[in-house]
Amino acid sequence: MQVGVPRETHSDEKRVALVPESVTRLKQSGLDVVVQAGAGAAAGYTDGAFEKAGARIVADARTVLASDIVLKVRPPTFEAGGEVAQLKQNGVLIGFLEPLTSPRLLTALADRRVSSISMELIPRITRAQSMDALSSQATVAGYKAVLLAAGASGRLFPMLMTAAGTIPPSRVLVLGAGVAGLQAIATARRLGAIVEGYDVRPEVKEQVESLGARWVGLAMEEAVGAGGYAKEVSAEAQQKALEHLKKLVAEADVVITTAAIPGRRSPVLITDEMVAAMKPGSVIVDLAAEGGGNCTKTRAGETVDVDGVIIMGPLNLSSTMPFHASQMYSRNLMTLLNHLVRDGAIQLNMEDEITAGSLVTHGGEIVHPRVRQTAAAAT
Repeated sequence: MQVGVPRETHSDEKRVALVPESVTRLKQSGLDVVVQAGAGAAAGYTDGAFEKAGARIVADARTVLASDIVLKVRPPTFEAGGEVAQLKQNGVLIGFLEPLTSPRLLTALADRRVSSISMELIPRITRAQSMDALSSQATVAGYKAVLLAAGASGRLFPMLMTAAGTIPPSRVLVLGAGVAGLQAIATARRLGAIVEGYDVRPEVKEQVESLGARWVGLAMEEAVGAGGYAKEVSAEAQQKALEHLKKLVAEADVVITTAAIPGRRSPVLITDEMVAAMKPGSVIVDLAAEGGGNCTKTRAGETVDVDGVIIMGPLNLSSTMPFHASQMYSRNLMTLLNHLVRDGAIQLNMEDEITAGSLVTHGGEIVHPRVRQTAAAAT
């Protein structure tokens, strides 16, 4: 069975779906691996490294896309003559497919009779932890967000005692204590900042405090969704949260926001009024920019200055650290393949919770219930 790794076509994507160390392990499992020339170059993985690991390098994408299993980072193109049309019928595609916001792509995959597995939908259960690509990439994003903030801030993060006097540490507020938020907290603490962690899920208080941050969360049981993800809360609860955040945001030198709800607009946590109350030189890094942003002033993909407050809305932040982001994602995919492939063939067992939870299209249909409902509503 052949596994194909094409070069990513999105202009801002530097990651590669598989790295050489994973190629070696897949070869040991009896899988052949074909990689498009230059697929790993932007992430620091050379064609020579892939060949040494046992992969076959080919120049054209068509050969790679015709593989039994195709591994990608970003969704394939589906316009006339795009990547979907080159996928093997009844083959398997695995990658980030944006299933709740890309109904036309899913229809194209179903029409092509491709069995597609979305890495966003890997269930958050214990035995699937090593396949959880959302978490691995959020780890990178949380780390990089703090570095962006530190670079944009005019203040030093740690307390320094110098001949010129004592420099007080920066105050960093992290909104959202998921994987990205916790990594942001840990990184800001390593840099010496005073860190506060906020969330509306009471069970993350212990995790925030274990990293050395002060818990300033507002417990709302209704905000806890399936798998530990946050979910939308009532308008009354949202207003209560905003009132609680006013003083916290005004006192912070840096705010990192990470609150995102899969398939929905990001909740507003920082209003125009809060931005106006922040000190000049303060920085907001909004990791929820793609979903509309946690700050009302956020512009996706841009950095704006609002009366001296710097607001950054980075997109695809994991791709800016492609070497380790690719390595982590590759390990997620390798573990998933080891789970799915038996006796040299891929087994899509719908009785298995991992398969049923992440399989989006199969047999010419959209088979994931929630995705099928979302796609139907969009047509």
